Amino acid sequence: MSFDALFKLLSYLTVLCGFLALFVSGTFGVIGTSVFLAVLVLAWFLEGSKWQVSERLGTVLIVLALPVYYAAWRYGLFNFGDSGTAVAGVLGRLILSLTAIKLLQRKSDRDWIFLYLMAFFEVLLAAGLSISALYLLSFVVYVFVMACTIIVFEIRKTARTTREKLAPHQPDGPNGLAGIRPFRLPLTAGVLIIFIVALALPLFFILPRVGGAGIGTGQGNVSAASGFSDTVRLGGIGDILQSDEVVMRVRLEGSDAETSALKWRGVALDTFDHKAWSRTRAAAKEPRLRSERDIIQVDYPRERGGVTIQTVYLEPLDTPVLFALPRAIIVQGNFPVLYRDKHGSISFNRIGERISYKVLSDRSLPSPDRLRSDRTQYSSDLSNYLQLPVDLDGRIAELSYQVTAESGNRYDAAAAVESYLQNNFGYSLSMRAAGPQPLADFLFNVREGHCEYFATAMAVMLRTQGIATRVVNGFADGQYNETAGVWVVRQRNAHSWVEVYFPGDDVWVPFDPTPFAGRPEGGTGGIADRINNYLEALETFWIQYFVAFDNQEQRSMFTSVRRTFTDYQTATTIRMNRIIDQLSAWWAEARGDQGLARSVAAIGWALLFIAAFILTVVLVVWSFKRIARSRAFRKLIARFSRRGSASAIEFYKRMVGVLELRGMIRKPGQTPLEFAYAVGSPEAILLTEYYNQVRFGGRTLTTAEAHEVDEWLKSLEEEDKSGR
Repeated sequence: MSFDALFKLLSYLTVLCGFLALFVSGTFGVIGTSVFLAVLVLAWFLEGSKWQVSERLGTVLIVLALPVYYAAWRYGLFNFGDSGTAVAGVLGRLILSLTAIKLLQRKSDRDWIFLYLMAFFEVLLAAGLSISALYLLSFVVYVFVMACTIIVFEIRKTARTTREKLAPHQPDGPNGLAGIRPFRLPLTAGVLIIFIVALALPLFFILPRVGGAGIGTGQGNVSAASGFSDTVRLGGIGDILQSDEVVMRVRLEGSDAETSALKWRGVALDTFDHKAWSRTRAAAKEPRLRSERDIIQVDYPRERGGVTIQTVYLEPLDTPVLFALPRAIIVQGNFPVLYRDKHGSISFNRIGERISYKVLSDRSLPSPDRLRSDRTQYSSDLSNYLQLPVDLDGRIAELSYQVTAESGNRYDAAAAVESYLQNNFGYSLSMRAAGPQPLADFLFNVREGHCEYFATAMAVMLRTQGIATRVVNGFADGQYNETAGVWVVRQRNAHSWVEVYFPGDDVWVPFDPTPFAGRPEGGTGGIADRINNYLEALETFWIQYFVAFDNQEQRSMFTSVRRTFTDYQTATTIRMNRIIDQLSAWWAEARGDQGLARSVAAIGWALLFIAAFILTVVLVVWSFKRIARSRAFRKLIARFSRRGSASAIEFYKRMVGVLELRGMIRKPGQTPLEFAYAVGSPEAILLTEYYNQVRFGGRTLTTAEAHEVDEWLKSLEEEDKSGR
């Protein structure tokens, strides 16, 4: 491949990489992608032909594009979901339009630089639109290609400038672009990237983060759903359960990592009006401030044990709810204040941002026997948890009495209703229950529904029997990714269940009446699921260590590094103390503290150790000298130590020596090539050009070139002998 062809290929690849970064963010559809790729291919084939757009026309089109796109955005000609997406979408299309114009134009150096800048802006814009791990891949490819392109661009520019300054009669020999080996370009770019990364990584991990973790998702914010609002209507969760959008990723620490039957608690609801649940005293939220220990205490543990630590990476939601395993007691995150309502729900101020936080949850519950013995009367302030809608169908109370007739306590009554609903009703996502009282229609006519109907039925049935309940909306389980070690919770994992209050222990106990057929299931374990697991693990890594790497993650990393250093320091101290103890014991034996025999033995072992050490050193030095003098070793060293550079100095010194015998001495201000032209010998000029390439251009002489150099040197030496 010629150098110009390499430059063209790399330049077009840079433009393509910039576009790919935007493409993986979901900014462009099939039509926009097809149009731009068609322009890119057309520009490739038109490059250098007479059909390219003139520089003047290209400039005019670029100037006109700016007001056209502004007007299109101002008057809403582009159809976007929200204003933030609209600005990013219009800006991305403007950048691609300017790029397309420049691609079709005849290009000077500044036009190529313009294209490189447009590609950079595309990558920069995509960084704010996407958190996908595919963006990471596109970014890595872009950095590598861009480094290669800049290197080739500078070589091309410098070589052209050098040729213009040289004498017109001087040919473009090995010192020109023909002497550059393209296969060394990736290695140079790789070394450059490694150097940049080595400098940038410490800054990335040290610099503080502000705002949310990322400013977009590439697919829009996850919509509000059941469990995300103060009011939820029966049947509202059916459509949500069919969505695969990721809501959050959760990493559990300790033995709970792969535990099933997890409930990610969101909002608790206490008031029912036949068709919807809502919260009373919704505005009664208690602020919880961050303490000096950088944690927020939202509740208190009941007893030691049963504590689970979870790290949550929450996607942007249009709700301020904080999800966690019940019962959250400590939250650690980038929150100045959190709010806890009377129902145990936790919320924060920011909406629509990607956040990460840690939660310490106390999952301990009293034993079933202890709960069965709880016969404490309810206080008056729990009346809202016993509330029933006006004109409730009387059949519901009768059914509840029949189901709980043999139960002698609250716990057995709750378990009986839970079992009855699980075993006598079917699960369906269809919203078939209707009428003025859809709950009665569900229990006595339709007899199938989804989790909201089952949770509502259990809560209301128990309330008819004087048992305090509330409905909780959130998420159940998720899919455990073994590769990433996280639970991936999607919208289809949205779930409703019931909490029953036991006043003796002041505890809310969860019950789930939904049939097991309606519980979220994981993957099939096939090849496709394994591939998805690996991709999900890559995306989780990207989110954890790049997108959501805030000041909290920085503190955790520094704590881990400090702990590792402390452990290493402790281990080193222990080893040194052990060695000192052993030396002290040997010295005590050597000086005769334990008798003459032990003293002689200790001194003998020491002398034997010293002799063995000296013998080992002598053998190593002798072996190294023998190996260094071997022919194979010299050949190996010559291959890996730029033998060409050493040979260049050697053959150039030989040439200079021969010319000095003729009285031709290089002046102090002369360059090697000027000296060769002053000599006037073709062999001297060619030898000097090879010398410059090897000494300053990083080339290595091939076997044929080395043989040619030897022949030229012999020719110069023979001329010198014949001349004398």
